[in-house]
Amino acid sequence: MIGSLVATAFWAMLPAYVPNNAAVLAGGGRPIDGGRDWRGARLLGDGKTWRGTAVGTLTGVVLALALNRIAEPASAALGVDLPTFALPAAFALAFGAMCGDIGASFLKRRSGRERGAAFPGLDQLDFVVVALAAVFVVDTDWALAVFTPSVLVVVLVMTPILHVVTNVGAYALGLKNEPW
Repeated sequence: MIGSLVATAFWAMLPAYVPNNAAVLAGGGRPIDGGRDWRGARLLGDGKTWRGTAVGTLTGVVLALALNRIAEPASAALGVDLPTFALPAAFALAFGAMCGDIGASFLKRRSGRERGAAFPGLDQLDFVVVALAAVFVVDTDWALAVFTPSVLVVVLVMTPILHVVTNVGAYALGLKNEPW
């Protein structure tokens, strides 16, 4: 039971988990905030770019479509009924994740935190909360079928753990400047 919940939660969230990483790899380009300040601090900062947002969103959608192609054999191999992604759901998860991270940057700047500074709690769940909200708005039937209360609990518990483990790993490998 727990194994199937974890598998379903992880699978269903992959289109939201991957976009921010893809955005970092795409990096650079024009900042979304255009370099503007608000109340003495950047609105978002140089780390939030149009290119990164577009590439991150596209990566999440393409990943969801790829997962659709392997859902049946993966389900059979794992003994779990893994969901396939409707296109609106895939887009909502990916774009919602990007928007959640952008919103977190806005809140970080308002609290005086610089780019890369830790903001415990927000750093781990910003993208998840907005991605889930977006998918429930955009494709309610799909979201209700996939994100049962049990799956939602697993997502909310699993995500911070995955976030910490992957960030510490990336830091240890020299891929990040800070371990959060």
